[in-house]
Amino acid sequence: MEFSATLGLSQLPYVYPAIVPNKIYPFWPGKRRSSQPTRLHCNKMFVPGFGEASPEAKAAKNIHNFFTFIAVKIVAAQLESYNPEAYEELMEFLDRNSLNDGDKFCANMFRESSRHKNLALRIMEVRSAYCKNDFEWDNMKRLALKMVTESNTRLMRDYISETSPAETEK
Repeated sequence: MEFSATLGLSQLPYVYPAIVPNKIYPFWPGKRRSSQPTRLHCNKMFVPGFGEASPEAKAAKNIHNFFTFIAVKIVAAQLESYNPEAYEELMEFLDRNSLNDGDKFCANMFRESSRHKNLALRIMEVRSAYCKNDFEWDNMKRLALKMVTESNTRLMRDYISETSPAETEK
């Protein structure tokens, strides 16, 4: 018995859709693709040199690490008043480990000892709570915009005063 892999003409519409006038099929077989790259139309600036992450992603990573720093400060202040022994252990751990990478800091703390594991859990809990409930995101945006505006104005004013003739020469 022979088996045929060819399709009859009555079965073709199930493989290729019926051609509808004025309908665009971007991946239609035989359609020539343009050699021009597709341009995205957006109103945002293109920032070169950030590779895999956007500037916002880089800022978020820095803020994430900053939240770890804040959480360590909060936990240290709490421990200093009611558990001086745990406070000393945290300070000794801080002397040996950098806070530049918050996740690495917490991971190292987990592996130090069971007491340090409890401190790491507390730091992560405070970090999360501070991020969700206490950090004033709108205030940060307002302050950043204000700082950029004031700094730009001051720098332009200083440059103009340095490069323009003095009024006292009259």
